[in-house]
Amino acid sequence: MSFIFSLLSTVHTYAWNHPALTVLFCLLIPLILYLLANEYVRAASRIPGFPGPIGYPVVGNILQTRRNASEKYRQWSKQYGPVFQVQLGNIPVLVVNSASAAHQIFVANSHATNSRPMFYTFHSVVSATAGFTIGTSPYSESLKHRRKAAASALNRPAVQSYMPIVDLEIKEFVKDAFEFGSKGRVPIDPLPLIQRLSLNLSLTLNWGTRIDSVLDPLFAEITEVEEYISKFRSTTGNWQDYIPILRLNPFNHHSAVARDMRARRDVYINKLNEDLEHRMANNDFKPCIQANVLLDPDTQLTPIELKSISLSMVAGGLDTITTLVSWALPLLASRPDIQKNAYRAIRAMFQARDVLCDPNDDQKCVYVLALVRELLRLYTPLRLALPRVSSEDFYYENKRIPKGTVLFLNAWACNTDPEVWDDPEVFRPERFIDSRGTAIFTYGQGSRMCAGYLLGNRELYLLFMRLISAFEIKSDKYDDKFDTNPLTGISDPSSLVSTPQRYKIFLRPRNPAILEAALSSSSSS
Repeated sequence: MSFIFSLLSTVHTYAWNHPALTVLFCLLIPLILYLLANEYVRAASRIPGFPGPIGYPVVGNILQTRRNASEKYRQWSKQYGPVFQVQLGNIPVLVVNSASAAHQIFVANSHATNSRPMFYTFHSVVSATAGFTIGTSPYSESLKHRRKAAASALNRPAVQSYMPIVDLEIKEFVKDAFEFGSKGRVPIDPLPLIQRLSLNLSLTLNWGTRIDSVLDPLFAEITEVEEYISKFRSTTGNWQDYIPILRLNPFNHHSAVARDMRARRDVYINKLNEDLEHRMANNDFKPCIQANVLLDPDTQLTPIELKSISLSMVAGGLDTITTLVSWALPLLASRPDIQKNAYRAIRAMFQARDVLCDPNDDQKCVYVLALVRELLRLYTPLRLALPRVSSEDFYYENKRIPKGTVLFLNAWACNTDPEVWDDPEVFRPERFIDSRGTAIFTYGQGSRMCAGYLLGNRELYLLFMRLISAFEIKSDKYDDKFDTNPLTGISDPSSLVSTPQRYKIFLRPRNPAILEAALSSSSSS
């Protein structure tokens, strides 16, 4: 007992004589204890049987995967195998990096990998008022209802019925390119035109409305907000998703911006829904997905579930179309051989006066179809597909993957898998002429793959048919060194969506008189 009193007396004396150091020790000791306890928790949470890189205390592998995470994972797979684990904060994640492994995990075990994990920034902050998109929703009965409604709205007959809408919007894109580029005399930054095309396809298909100009304030608002929200869906850009203590910061700018974007998105989504309901009440509406769902007596969805479908259409359209076309234009400018081959194939089907081609041509031009598939393969918009979480235990190569495990499909690694593709990092459309049925992973795999892939493929096919039919794509003489490498040419390596750096380009009409006449004829009809 005397020893304890003596020790307390010594501590008291030291604290009295060295108050600053005492305060410092009082702060450091809990921190050290927290770090030690946290490292024990991190070590205990690792999944037995799966190797992976050792990360740093607290943050795990986050620092190593901040930029070009999909490529970092692909490089690690050469060392650790096609399926390995990383730790993002305290959360162990299995990363799937080969076509064979992806099939075994996401197709053969689709029943066990059909859910999504919940991440704090996107699910608890951004989506607190409007619910989740179909793609980001955990598995539930509500999700089953929404996916069923989306599936019937996006099946092959439904997609065919939307072709007049796709026809109109792609004509408008060609017209914008013709006029903004002064008939090919002026180089243009095509991004706003591509964004308006993508957005109008989503707005018209889902709500039966459209934006008439890139100068419309609604266009600027939606594209800005959706770009921010895409970043909040990033699997590597939101540290507070994996390190909960960061959420306690009272000056958390990240969460503040997320709440602001949520509020701004609510305004335009609610306005679009209210306007459609008003037009439906007055029987003055165009057929569209949202109206079809509302009018279907067998589809009984709550307002939040209806909003989920709306959000899915806006986010999905902007991601895929905008990204693919933004990469394709500089690539085609730097590869006149591909333009020549595609143009020859188009002219074999349509005469020069049919410059806008037939919108009902269901992907019969083999070379252009191969071009689209090769773009989807090498310029995968979401290189790390939206993450999954296992809903039950299952096995991969006799190793147990426990319920609740987060899984990343590295679509970039699978799309460049050397076991599947010769020269996988070379852009070569002919590979899809030789082997048309080879799977690509751009739309995901298994039970949670993108429901809109049929529509996306039809949109991209008609778009490139008309682009290459109407224009010769040339580089701006001041900007002729496009970096079309999907790794080094990316504008933001930390973003979920892999968009290229900004550029200007010439879209020169192959026959200005024929194109102008075709556009005038389509406008008057």
